[in-house]
Amino acid sequence: MRILRTIAEVRAAVREAKATGESVGLVPTMGAFHEGHLSLMRAARQANDLVVVSLFVNPTQFAANEDLSTYPRDEARDAALADAEGVDILFAPEPAEIYPDGFATTIHVAGITETLDGASRGPHHFDGVATVVTKLFGIVQPDVAYFGQKDAQQVLVARQVVRDLDLDVHIEACPIVREPDGLAMSSRNLYLDAEARAQATALSRALDAADRAHRSGERDADRILSAAESVLAKAGIDAEYLELRDAETLQPVTRVERDVLLLVAARVGAARLIDNHLLRGTAP
Repeated sequence: MRILRTIAEVRAAVREAKATGESVGLVPTMGAFHEGHLSLMRAARQANDLVVVSLFVNPTQFAANEDLSTYPRDEARDAALADAEGVDILFAPEPAEIYPDGFATTIHVAGITETLDGASRGPHHFDGVATVVTKLFGIVQPDVAYFGQKDAQQVLVARQVVRDLDLDVHIEACPIVREPDGLAMSSRNLYLDAEARAQATALSRALDAADRAHRSGERDADRILSAAESVLAKAGIDAEYLELRDAETLQPVTRVERDVLLLVAARVGAARLIDNHLLRGTAP
């Protein structure tokens, strides 16, 4: 595996691969790899000739009061894990490589970025996500880009960017990877002490309770949400948001007729955690 630091190096490597007809898969990450990241790399390795993983803690998606300075970083560990998964290129640029002096362009996706995490974290968050994703697509020119379904809103943002800008990239959303007790894997789980770690399992248990209500035949959104709310309340968790939204538009729903995302965000101990579950609708 090669560790490349510059855009020019990555472009040269991709150009060489594409000249011989090779397919290119991209896994965009901010590092602190866990099994969720590794599952994306495996999916990319299985389907592509050249696999590029970007490792870049993107400063533009963090607000001043967020955890940019403390976000977990261990490039040597991440590089070893990526190498073990058969990754060909680890693109690990410095911030100045992605945002050089004079950088003045921001990609803003209207509508789906103004709710949920966009409302909680501020408009900068998905502007930063959309901008860096667009840059990575331009640098790597992947055939397929792999994202984790845990960041469901981010997946929708990436798809909107591709659709609106006519980018020749397929966005592949891969299933959430969970710990044995149900907690969705996240780099921010490293912030949890033992007590908060146990408390955090209530997020997935709340989603499971809502899913059981739905599978039992309940279609009313308020009643489904109530099943999840009771689990969070018993665990002493005050959700930042707990919402049922249309799986494609993120518009609020009152009944589960089409595919709907149940999404939750909450601060548990020192970590802000998110999770989601897809409830399948019956309407065409």
